[in-house]
Amino acid sequence: MNPNNLTKEYTNGEVTIVWQSGKCIHSANCVKNNPDVFRPKEKPWITPEQSTTEKIISTINKCPSGALTFYMNKQ
Repeated sequence: MNPNNLTKEYTNGEVTIVWQSGKCIHSANCVKNNPDVFRPKEKPWITPEQSTTEKIISTINKCPSGALTFYMNKQ
């Protein structure tokens, strides 16, 4: 497993955040737009249960590199 090219998933039950480390350019848009969820100094650094699904999606859509994506969970 290459630590420079990891894919991790985090969910709040409604939406799942997918993070691909190899694409991340560290623009910090996620941290600036939703610091309750994206906390790079903590582990896990993504805690989606700290925000609404709508705000998470809005934040992910601002990711310039495409390192953050999402999918809706089946109800």
